[in-house]
Amino acid sequence: MRLLIVGRLSGELVTASKIAMHRGASVTHAEGIDQGLAVLRAKGGDLVMVDVGLDIRRLVQALADERIRTPVVACGIASDARAAVAAIQAGAKEYIPLPPDPELIAAVLEAVAADARSFVWRDPSMERVVRLAEQVARSEASVLITGESGTGKEVLARHVHAKSNRGNRPFVSVNCAAIPEALLESELFGHEKGAFTGAVARRIGRFEEANGGTLLLDEISEMDVRLQSKLLRALQERVIDRVGGAAPVKVDIRVLATSNRNLAEEVKKGTFREDLFYRLNVVHLRLPPLRERMADILELAAHFARKYAELNGLPLRPLARDAQALVARNPWRGNVRELENTIHRAVLLAQGADIGPDAILSPEGESLAAPAASGPVERAASAAEAATRGLVGRTVAEVERDLILDTLDHCLGNRTHAARILGISIRTLRNKLNEYVEAGVQVAEPGGVRAVAAYG
Repeated sequence: MRLLIVGRLSGELVTASKIAMHRGASVTHAEGIDQGLAVLRAKGGDLVMVDVGLDIRRLVQALADERIRTPVVACGIASDARAAVAAIQAGAKEYIPLPPDPELIAAVLEAVAADARSFVWRDPSMERVVRLAEQVARSEASVLITGESGTGKEVLARHVHAKSNRGNRPFVSVNCAAIPEALLESELFGHEKGAFTGAVARRIGRFEEANGGTLLLDEISEMDVRLQSKLLRALQERVIDRVGGAAPVKVDIRVLATSNRNLAEEVKKGTFREDLFYRLNVVHLRLPPLRERMADILELAAHFARKYAELNGLPLRPLARDAQALVARNPWRGNVRELENTIHRAVLLAQGADIGPDAILSPEGESLAAPAASGPVERAASAAEAATRGLVGRTVAEVERDLILDTLDHCLGNRTHAARILGISIRTLRNKLNEYVEAGVQVAEPGGVRAVAAYG
């Protein structure tokens, strides 16, 4: 945890600094906003604690203009309520009264470190992915995480980082789809003063900010192919060139990448470099959509109900049985992100002792409940639609792989029984399983024990 304290070092701020260091934070001091910005450009940071008497709005705006996503908390004397309100309105995430309370500072540091994103799963299909992720986490191998939007790719990436040997080092994420193409190179590699219009000072990029830790390239399929060649060099040689720089800079990072597209198909189209694809795809983790993780739906719903009740200071209300049934049968085309937003709304709208189906609403306030299928024909059509939803958006190879692996699981690893159920020869089955193992997919051995290829 890298903490930057901005303001004149009064006795109270010195005490706050000592408390933070005692809690394991690395503390840097800057007397004013300009000096603080210079520190963030040069070293990065996880949290800024700024004196409430400074121009917090200017600091927050400057961070936004330079796309520095470090959260800001204000601090000041406890009796100055008006200044505290103004600080929050100016963009500060929190207000810490001085003299500092050790437990409050510890809570703020812990909240930033934990990033408020818990990793929750229960479904066997998700268990398979998590086991593989944890098996390779302590290696230095690059990992490619794919899946539909909203399935939790960044959450899984953070889990890999937390379980790795770099878990106590920085985790830096860059959304390649959210940053304009003309600015992404500077965002990744940094720039020197005067390198382009608006480059008023040297700034380190995300590669340097993640030095010693993990860099997540989120939605990497959106990166322009011309920038991909520079990224490939950085990954191969572990050196980067700042925009406008005269000398290369060494970096020590592990790279994770996510994509909601099939990168192998993008390679065929010519929109993604084949050599970069193989550099990133040492280990491939595919996150199944939420509609294929039925056991996860209610587990996640209960987690979000607890989370948002605590966050909004509301009593914890469990989901009523009919609300659980409604949540379980919804297709969740927006995956975990849609479920989270829906439960957040439900927590705010619920009345009484539990969360009923009347609180499970769309963003427009419409009920998610659909008329129940009455006759056998309607029930069959509903079941067929639900099964089809689980296949849409997936390749034939992916569906075939999951069918084979699930059948093998059902047979406790018995190849002969699985081949008979699948209607294929034992030789064909073994060839398919060998392909999966070579690709790093877990395969059940006889007796139900899972085996997976080792990664160097």
